[in-house]
Amino acid sequence: MKRVLLIVLPLLTLLFVAPPFLLGTPLWQLGNAVALATGLGAKLACSGRFISGFDDQRILDDLASYAGVNRRLSLDFTADRVRVSLFGLASTSATYRPGLGCTLDTGDTTRLDTLSVPSTATSPGMPLDVDIAHPAQQAAEALLRADNAEGLQTRALLVLQGNRLIAESYAPGFTADSRLLGWSMGKSLMAIVIGRMQALELIPGNVPGPLFPEWAHDDRARISLTQLLQMTSGLDWQEDYVPGSDSTRMLFHAPSASAVALASPPEGVPGERFYYSSGTTNLLARFAAERLGGPQAQLDFLHREVLQPLGMHGAVLEVDPAGIVVASSFVYATARDWVRLGRLLLDQGLVNGRPFLPPGWVVRATRPNSSRNDPRYGYQLWLNGGGAELRWPGLPRNAFAMLGNRGQAVLVLPDQALVLVRLGWTAGDYPLAQKMGDLLSRL
Repeated sequence: MKRVLLIVLPLLTLLFVAPPFLLGTPLWQLGNAVALATGLGAKLACSGRFISGFDDQRILDDLASYAGVNRRLSLDFTADRVRVSLFGLASTSATYRPGLGCTLDTGDTTRLDTLSVPSTATSPGMPLDVDIAHPAQQAAEALLRADNAEGLQTRALLVLQGNRLIAESYAPGFTADSRLLGWSMGKSLMAIVIGRMQALELIPGNVPGPLFPEWAHDDRARISLTQLLQMTSGLDWQEDYVPGSDSTRMLFHAPSASAVALASPPEGVPGERFYYSSGTTNLLARFAAERLGGPQAQLDFLHREVLQPLGMHGAVLEVDPAGIVVASSFVYATARDWVRLGRLLLDQGLVNGRPFLPPGWVVRATRPNSSRNDPRYGYQLWLNGGGAELRWPGLPRNAFAMLGNRGQAVLVLPDQALVLVRLGWTAGDYPLAQKMGDLLSRL
């Protein structure tokens, strides 16, 4: 009887204390809901503290933007770890490793202690000429102040014109050295990694299937690398961020993020339907790791062949317990790192005038996909044009962007030779088209 009370009383407490968290959550999903809260909490708290340098208050404020109950999470930090619990019902921990970032302590993580991260600071990489005496600086500062007066929590706003950084503005508490989470902007970086592998002839431009041995004997053998890049694979996947979904299991529970997506059964004909899937990006990361020779070889390649040449010295690409980069979601970088990534695409894949990506790769990457429902998505890049309507009315038709949760954006405007970077933590939708349109009108 005493054991039953120890289980039931905390559940009753949760039902009364945290109703906003449970609205719409079936009782049988309560375990998954609590596990999601502590898994999300441990992952973001660990990275927020050890990568971004946030204090407990900022971490809890950021977590509470997802669900009010997250403000009641208990954070217990040590020198390199955090343990997070909710009303004593469950706890989840995550560990920080220099260069690798934070990983949930799920399954066997001992292999992570054998990985080493090459330094990216031996070369300046892609240079940036800073000219914040430009009139654009005042426009960016005004927009950032307006955003934050509206509660949109914009943390960094940058404008690059050609190779000149003409505006760079930060909210109080943030600087050019702040490493901030890009969320799904990491997807675009993963596509560029694939492009770099093709440029170095480590994989062919048209990779024959099956992409994975596990797909050799069913319809998944027909899925092409391009279809993974364009998210038209036809795989069955649940992107909804609710307790027990494919995405939440992948990011906050599974010992291998890519293994969750690898097990997805075929659902439709490859190439016919666009469906946004974070699992697809982690399949690309798994594909790259397998072709390169495993987790250590992948890390070596990422740092020496991608981050270092681009000058992205502040970037941290976090790995899952299996050692594979969680490219769909967990890339931390400075605002200047992100603007360099946009500049690579603006410059058609050249770095310092030299080919970094295959000839024509950026053109192909920003070409509409073959789906019937929404062709406005390229190689892990959101496209403004290509469909019946513009994605961002008021912006040029050939604009394209890297986008991430909470309003992260690297917007590329080829005709104006501009890259606009916005990093922040907006709880709802950030009005990207309106805000960037306002900024453009002031330039």
